Amino acid sequence: MSTTVMDTVRYSSDGQLLDIHRAAAPDAPTVLLWHGRGPAERDVLGALAAEVARLGATVIVPDWHPDAPDGGRPQLSDSLRFTWDFVRDPAQVVLVGWSLGGRAAMATALRPDPPEGWRPAAVVGISARYNQPEPLLGLPSPMDVCASAPPLPIHLVHGTEDTVCDFANAGEFQSVLAACGREAPLTELTTDHPGAVMAEYAPQLGRCRPAHSGSAHREGLRTARVIARAAGIPTQKAQATK
Repeated sequence: MSTTVMDTVRYSSDGQLLDIHRAAAPDAPTVLLWHGRGPAERDVLGALAAEVARLGATVIVPDWHPDAPDGGRPQLSDSLRFTWDFVRDPAQVVLVGWSLGGRAAMATALRPDPPEGWRPAAVVGISARYNQPEPLLGLPSPMDVCASAPPLPIHLVHGTEDTVCDFANAGEFQSVLAACGREAPLTELTTDHPGAVMAEYAPQLGRCRPAHSGSAHREGLRTARVIARAAGIPTQKAQATK
């Protein structure tokens, strides 16, 4: 596998940090990856981001605070602006989110009035709920806007053993997209909510942590390949998940 490098930088006016997992190639595609409801949990996605970088895409993982009074949405906006400045062509950025971050990513990608006219090259939703609105973004649910959004590649990843965000919701969203004439492959993982992002819940910590072995690591590798393919990584590197 290619060698990758991680840098940590401040990206927002309130001092939030993000990690940049750099792929070996200087012209690698770029992925912006949003974590879920836990505040400042970029570390939880560290193993997944490193794997995507090894496959050939540079991955930006910001901290953000959904527990803040403003829901942390200004931080998501700041991470978008940082990423646009970081890359040569913002239109080539792939937007990915897990859980609450997945719903925010999907709503951002499909919104009728994209921020500053920007849409990602593709969007990947991991273990999210797609039938709930994004009130702090002023957006309806992804299910409600998919019919009016311009076409772009949409990928869904979800664990069949997820007890936090029901797997059935991903299937329902896929059906709604199909009814709108939009193909959205759904990768079914044999894992739980954190396992979909190569993580596991650690009771002694009261939070999730990266998984480096076991089923969570194995199934998380499949998620990494979906993200890499969405970023245009050649199929011989981001091989089939089936």
